[in-house]
Amino acid sequence: MKSRPWLGNMVAAIGLAASILTLIAPAQAAKRVALVIGNNDYKNVPKLQKAVNDARTMGETLKKLGFSVMVAENQTRQAFSETLLAFDKAVEPGDTAFFFYAGHGFEIAGQNFLLPTDVPAATEGQEELVRDASVLADRIIERLQNKKARTAILVFDACRNNPFERSGTRAVAGSGGLAPMTQLPEGVFSVFSAGPRQTALDRLSNSDDNPNSVFTRTFARELLQPGENLVQVAQHTRRIVSEMAETVSHKQIPVYFDQMVDDVFLNGAEKPQADVAKDVGKSAEPQQQVAALSPAVVPRPPKEDSVNAPIAMFSRHNGGWTVVFSIADPTLGISWRMGSAGDFRETGFLDTLDSRTRKRMPNPSIELAADAPAATIEMRYVDVSGNLQGPFPIRFDPEAALIHDQRKILDMTATSWLSFREFNGLLVYYTHLMSYRCAIREVRIGIDTAVPDQVLKMPPCDIKDPSAIPYDAKPYLKLSPSNQFVSVELTYRDGSVSEIRSFRR
Repeated sequence: MKSRPWLGNMVAAIGLAASILTLIAPAQAAKRVALVIGNNDYKNVPKLQKAVNDARTMGETLKKLGFSVMVAENQTRQAFSETLLAFDKAVEPGDTAFFFYAGHGFEIAGQNFLLPTDVPAATEGQEELVRDASVLADRIIERLQNKKARTAILVFDACRNNPFERSGTRAVAGSGGLAPMTQLPEGVFSVFSAGPRQTALDRLSNSDDNPNSVFTRTFARELLQPGENLVQVAQHTRRIVSEMAETVSHKQIPVYFDQMVDDVFLNGAEKPQADVAKDVGKSAEPQQQVAALSPAVVPRPPKEDSVNAPIAMFSRHNGGWTVVFSIADPTLGISWRMGSAGDFRETGFLDTLDSRTRKRMPNPSIELAADAPAATIEMRYVDVSGNLQGPFPIRFDPEAALIHDQRKILDMTATSWLSFREFNGLLVYYTHLMSYRCAIREVRIGIDTAVPDQVLKMPPCDIKDPSAIPYDAKPYLKLSPSNQFVSVELTYRDGSVSEIRSFRR
């Protein structure tokens, strides 16, 4: 029988295709897997009211986000171990794994333990009983690492009072809250319902009939917000829960620890700029292209590529304002005026040749007085064909421009927020933060803790002389010689929150 070379080639091609499909299958199979646990019915320590409801709510929330969800309730130590084993088997390399726990948690010597419902009622000196009968939170992270999960998200609504405190006895040495997880491996994101030494509220008052704790009801809602990454979800939850707790004179500030390499969006990617513009009701065809940099709004490009309106950068210094125009087109000259009346003034030229025009480059900057009022700057330019373009209106709002400029500086100089000095003891200076305080709503610091838990008072912003530090302001704190580090978190004027940064002496 005559051989058919094409048949062999086809078989080889099919085999190669099958091999390629086998190789890429794990990447395509990456999925979302979640385990949520709620423990209410403790036998030997105080029972809880809402942990099971919290787990059920989180289970439904995660299902809406495309997770395959396992829900476990009232877990004894043996049941807890079996549930974790089932979770292990469900997680495969490349998966996104989500673990949520509501119930009693306990910190012993810096390690966090999740308490099953049959944990014994230990007393002073019996910490080992608690360790042996509980689940080490770090071990859950190790298990997910061993399964090579691409992303591991752990959420603990377990920051409650010491469950071992009983009248007439000495409690186990530890705390009802959980210790911060500051040494997370790459790819792990953890959230705690409250900070160290804080307790998480189940309800705001006796009339609060919400079935979920204050943290879970907020966190679950934020998870479903489209286009928010994990950091934004955690920050929004932190702010809302803190504000709710303050209404009943309680301090509860959720904390998060981020070791993610990339932004993680659980409910859709970040909104395209065009969609964001629609959401805020912007016209699709603006009659006039206004170029401005607002401190609270991310600048967006024009919707029409043909519209090359300039933008401006405002910078405040001791002598006043520097305004730098940014123009997409090559230019032969730039002129400007304040407002819509009066003569235009030329900006002049730099001693530099523009390689695009082979002519001297127009000076792109102008100077304004320190007390210049809010106004519209009209700017125009001459393009390479000799045609006059503009005028283009550019909004100048001194306060908004100052906040934007100082926020940018703070972001660029984050390593300089604090500095230590030995002088009649240990001092930590925050002069840098005070110099750019107009962009800051609140400064929180933590002394020898990774969770900023106290407010650092700052003098009010003086827009007329924003960088000056008042003569009666004290730009430093005196620390104990034993203190090792200070953590810092800034809440900016636009409501956004910085990363938590640590400074060691």
